[in-house]
Amino acid sequence: MPRSGQPVSTQSPHKAVDANAMVAEAVPSRSGPPLSSWLFPALALTMVGAITLFHLEFELSALGLTFSMALLLVLFGTVFAAVHHAETLAHRIGEPYGTLLLTLSVTVIEVSLISSMMLGDKVVPTLARDTVFAVIMIVCNGLVGACVLIGGLRFREQQFRVTGASVYLSVIVVLATLTLVLPNYTFTDPGPVYSRAQLAFVGLSTVVLYGLFLYTQTVRHRDYFVTAAPESAKHQDEPHHDSVPLSLSLLLVSLFAVVMLAEKFAHLVETTSEMIGAPIAFAGLVVAVLILLPESVAAIAAARRNQLQRSINLALGSALATIGLTIPAVALVSLMLDKTLTLGLETQEMVLLVLTFFISMLTFGNGRTNIMFGLVHLVVFALFVFLVFVP
Repeated sequence: MPRSGQPVSTQSPHKAVDANAMVAEAVPSRSGPPLSSWLFPALALTMVGAITLFHLEFELSALGLTFSMALLLVLFGTVFAAVHHAETLAHRIGEPYGTLLLTLSVTVIEVSLISSMMLGDKVVPTLARDTVFAVIMIVCNGLVGACVLIGGLRFREQQFRVTGASVYLSVIVVLATLTLVLPNYTFTDPGPVYSRAQLAFVGLSTVVLYGLFLYTQTVRHRDYFVTAAPESAKHQDEPHHDSVPLSLSLLLVSLFAVVMLAEKFAHLVETTSEMIGAPIAFAGLVVAVLILLPESVAAIAAARRNQLQRSINLALGSALATIGLTIPAVALVSLMLDKTLTLGLETQEMVLLVLTFFISMLTFGNGRTNIMFGLVHLVVFALFVFLVFVP
């Protein structure tokens, strides 16, 4: 098997495939990185400088609204640019390391957004809980449902490794229970919160379990998460021709710019929520949508290429990284700054969580999917979104 990003050898017995590869090599479809991949990071750095110099803030005025629209455009564009460069590097290093790099990059963005909103003027102790829960619902229902449905409509059935999906689900279920359910049933501190000692222990346990998962994914049982692409999917995913040093540099610049703009975005979300009278969980949903949008596009594109294994790696990997890295990070911030961190879900949300895990086990239980599985997940996702606004 050729490594990702390398041309197929002309000595391969698959003559038709080699001819296609030679044509792709001969026609330079892209001489350099797309304009948006470096333009948005440059605009983001410029905006960071302007905000620092002129102390720009969101306000109800023509200038304030213009600033808000520009912030959203630049922030979304920079997030997409970061994911583009992460994918470029992912093609070079192959699976599952590529997917891991992508999920870690997105997690950096998520942690910066949540931390900024936690440290804002208006304290939102449930933001981390709402965001993590929203990520699980979006990924395990919305994204998985969309990938399975789109793949089923195009290819009737798709296959994946049950062993890899089972490992993902087992770790996600344990981490979600520790961080979102168990806080409701502890006795040291009443209510849906952990005591400082409990929070430190759970945060450390979460990091250790996630680290063990990474060892399983990348070393011990790497084959569980990699599957040979079907013939219909081969050579549909053209390698990225961007320079690796350039992509790495622009990825770091993009992540730095997003982290710096996170505070202004947090303030914008808080102000908008107050203006429209949105529930508290709305902020968590917005943050989850922002950080998952680029990764969702990549996962759906993989399903359209009949690469459902990559879609599963991206989807479940992002959910796992969110719990395994975001919760310990915000727990550390909470402990250091003595901030209240509410983690326990409400009863209604716990019902949705249990339902999601149950149907996920059925969906990933036999290694084959069809459109019915996708529709079931999408119905649960629609229910989740509806209950955010009409609890």
